[in-house]
Amino acid sequence: MVIVFDGVCNLCNRSVDFVMRRDRSEIFLFTPNQGDTAAQLIGDAAANLDTIALVEPDRISDRSTAVLRIARHLPWPWRAGAALIVIPRPLRDAAYKVLARYRYRWFGERSTCRLPSPEEAARFLP
Repeated sequence: MVIVFDGVCNLCNRSVDFVMRRDRSEIFLFTPNQGDTAAQLIGDAAANLDTIALVEPDRISDRSTAVLRIARHLPWPWRAGAALIVIPRPLRDAAYKVLARYRYRWFGERSTCRLPSPEEAARFLP
């Protein structure tokens, strides 16, 4: 499974760090939406993606659905968050869109995409 994230967003990068620390089985790979891999996986829209996306073998999820599908693969107590999937998507995504709209203002942004450390490099796609 590949998590596509905004490589210059501080919140997004902190979220990647959060998932990496808890993904003990290393089932997730990561790629910034500004990279070639994201364009191959989800098309030209990747460069303008204002959300997180989860690419699985049988589907692509975005916004709140991606977050909840990621949570179900994390250890307890984070896995419990996946239960929020019962909330109708329009309501979940409305809250998500507010966060996405103001993420740079609230959390800041980097001038360049994240560069993985040598330990992380195997889990990052270009």
